[in-house]
Amino acid sequence: MRRVVVIGGGIVGLAVAAELAARGDRVVVLEKEGHWAAHQTGHNSNVVHAGLYYKPGSLKARMSVAGNASMTAFAREHGVPVEVCGKLVVATSDDELPRLHQLAERAEANGVPAKLISADEAREHEPEVAAVAALRVESTGVIDFPAVCAALVGQLIGRGADLRLFSPALGIRTAGGRVQVATPQGVVTADALVNCAGLHSDRVARMAGLRPKATIVPFRGEYFELRPESRDLVRGLIYPVPDPTLPFLGVHLTRMLDGTVHAGPNAVLALRREGYRWRDVSPADVLDVARFPGTWRLARRFARTGAEEVLRSLSRKRFAASLARLVPAVTADDLVPAGAGVRAQAMLPDGSLVDDFLIETGPGQVHVLNAPSPAATCALEIGRHVAGLV
Repeated sequence: MRRVVVIGGGIVGLAVAAELAARGDRVVVLEKEGHWAAHQTGHNSNVVHAGLYYKPGSLKARMSVAGNASMTAFAREHGVPVEVCGKLVVATSDDELPRLHQLAERAEANGVPAKLISADEAREHEPEVAAVAALRVESTGVIDFPAVCAALVGQLIGRGADLRLFSPALGIRTAGGRVQVATPQGVVTADALVNCAGLHSDRVARMAGLRPKATIVPFRGEYFELRPESRDLVRGLIYPVPDPTLPFLGVHLTRMLDGTVHAGPNAVLALRREGYRWRDVSPADVLDVARFPGTWRLARRFARTGAEEVLRSLSRKRFAASLARLVPAVTADDLVPAGAGVRAQAMLPDGSLVDDFLIETGPGQVHVLNAPSPAATCALEIGRHVAGLV
């Protein structure tokens, strides 16, 4: 029986560990924080994505469609709250219509249930929306991803896995065909290693002797919520038509399971890999970003967009104006600050963002080096894929 050590206790690491345990491996999970789902998993929008945006044939496209079904089924089987509510992607002007039609074609290519609808039909779903047309995506849902993690932990405990919190990887070496991971509690020896360290995945890979082709650059996504008296402005999920020349989707509105409505996220460079506020600054992390040539190449390419994102971060009025393109009744007075998340975005030295999931391997090692959204949706599928590589 193999012994496999998994570094990272977010939803991807736990899903990989659960799949390995189900296949009969002895699993050790190392998580540096004091609880599971502490970072990306616990700070995201809790949306079960449909697989709408991704290049046909890519890992993201294939795993999102399969993951949408498997994650929803897992939640229902284990009593995790989930609601398949669908979403609207809305064109707010005629010049967005060609991109909306292209998105409908991509949905069809990816096997995503989606339908182009008129402005009047869009307002049947969302009475306050501003739209000249929309794409109705039926399989999108909302879920409690930390609760999914709790269910995965329960499975792992039931299969005898060794789960260790407060256990960062301090050093990694290979000796005699086995991998050794130093932790504050001692050395863990295993036959194989899986790196699902998210925001620190590139550093863990380098620690293990790999030279990953991408570097993690952290982007903070900030959220607001609608005040309770304004929540009726949004019934479900309302997204803009994405601009393919820009790296992120743009701010959107999401009604959560508890009835709150989240607005966001924007995208600004985080000054710490786990920097959820402007005042969270790590000189070492800032120096890493500054030394990486891809950062400056990306900044030159998207200088105006980056400046707009920073201004929107600093101005509730600007944030509200972006939302008002989708729902004109939203004003700055309707918004109250909510939490933020940090996206672990892999970037290449030429400044391009890694678009698909990125998984690299070495002898006895598998490293998940790019798993931002929709990785939570795809977690069970990523788990099966990675377990097959170990």
